[in-house]
Amino acid sequence: MSRPYELDDIDRRILGLLVQDAKLPYSEIARQLGVSGGTIHSRMTRLEEQGIVRGATLDLDLTKVGFGIQAFLGIFLLKSSYCDSVIARLRDIPEVISVHFTTGSYNLFARLACRDTQHLRNVLHDSVQQIEGVERTETLISLEEVFSRTVQLEEVSLDVAK
Repeated sequence: MSRPYELDDIDRRILGLLVQDAKLPYSEIARQLGVSGGTIHSRMTRLEEQGIVRGATLDLDLTKVGFGIQAFLGIFLLKSSYCDSVIARLRDIPEVISVHFTTGSYNLFARLACRDTQHLRNVLHDSVQQIEGVERTETLISLEEVFSRTVQLEEVSLDVAK
């Protein structure tokens, strides 16, 4: 069994810069860190291979692209053995944008993006609640997302000039 990849200071600094601005060119990251562009490229390749970096995504303002309702959905299953099949079916519903295993009352907790309340109702009634193994759901509609962020990796100073 291979041991987990351990981030070093350069990895953390690369990721820290990309968390702040994901469009930052590798050449600019290299300039800021005082290393070669090839170093940044090979480090990013390794971070992707290790699954630490999972591609790049675009952060859309969902309201501005026509998805004015965001909802959180607590999903109760008939039995925990339905979990994998329910998750597989949820993946097929485009309005479901994330699903989490949780502790507490719900077996699963999902985030949905819909055009309006009628669209949300249709997704719930015609899709989610028709999945075999789903006993019931509890919906919480988001009135407004106040902020969203990714984790900030702790800054570790590295004097690369020495």
